[in-house]
Amino acid sequence: MHIDKAAFPKEYSLYIRRKVLFLIAGISLLLIVMLLSICFGSVIIPVPDVVKALFKISETEKWNTIIFHIRLPRVLASIMAGIGLSISGTAMQSLLRNPLGSPFTLGISQAAGFGAALSVMILGTGVMGSTGAIAITNPYLTSISAFIACLVTTGALIGISKVKHASPMVLVLTGVALGSLFQAGTMFLQFFADDVQLAAMVFWTFGDVGRINWQELFIITIIVSLGLVYFMTQGWNYNALDAGNETAKSLGVSVERVRITGMVVASLVTSVIIAFIGIIGFIGLVCPHIVRRIIGDDHRFLIPGSALMGGIILLGADTLARLILIPHVFPVAILTSFLGVPVFISLIIKGYKR
Repeated sequence: MHIDKAAFPKEYSLYIRRKVLFLIAGISLLLIVMLLSICFGSVIIPVPDVVKALFKISETEKWNTIIFHIRLPRVLASIMAGIGLSISGTAMQSLLRNPLGSPFTLGISQAAGFGAALSVMILGTGVMGSTGAIAITNPYLTSISAFIACLVTTGALIGISKVKHASPMVLVLTGVALGSLFQAGTMFLQFFADDVQLAAMVFWTFGDVGRINWQELFIITIIVSLGLVYFMTQGWNYNALDAGNETAKSLGVSVERVRITGMVVASLVTSVIIAFIGIIGFIGLVCPHIVRRIIGDDHRFLIPGSALMGGIILLGADTLARLILIPHVFPVAILTSFLGVPVFISLIIKGYKR
């Protein structure tokens, strides 16, 4: 049997080229959606004026307040939150070998929400703003509180994943139970809150990127960017983990270290996003599966592809949320749940295999 060895490099080049083209298309689409999101709202800003304002080509102050103080922070927050939740979900699905893994389905988002609520209501790190939203006065303490709650959930999930015959469904059910536990804890805090705190907490629970200011956006950007860099450097290790623990060990991968470190980083990214934005569900579940069906399981491309998809979907959802009930703004978390629930149910019914 004759094998054309020259065909292998050619096929591999085509394999890589398709994935690179997908990433280039994702970057282009994200930039287009970003531009349109800045343009559309209760006031429509012409595209040329937006471009001139962003690149400081024009000195006009006509649109500067709307663009730089309202829409641009919101747009960038949507992108960074989408990236963070997506890469966290991608990593969790690989680390736990669980196709239904994401910060929301495994209870980590609810844990972060409880930690942030505890900090806001008990430690006094939040105040009621004029719009009815919570303004974080101590973002560091709030994020630390959310992170600690995330670590509790992460530790429980890692411990259960080590149990023999612990199936993906067992992990999902454990996540549902832990999520319910932390939701009960949040309701417990709300029960003892005064009227202002209760109204603020209910409003804060809805994931809303519109509450972000430039300082908070800077913190989210730093944490998400570091998380993205870390996960991208682990692409080969995650590919090995997909082949099984024994195979990964035979290839020189420190399975326990990679798994624990990855889950801690995913928890940190999730906790910071939840602390400032609130709970946004299903982005971390939906985006990795969409990208996986298009370009496959290679984490060298799956992780950046999921990051782009997360930014595009969350930004698109937030733009739609601003346009549905003009001049009122619809919480983006409601739209992402409408999108994510059918996908989540279909994955369970079909028994999706990664």
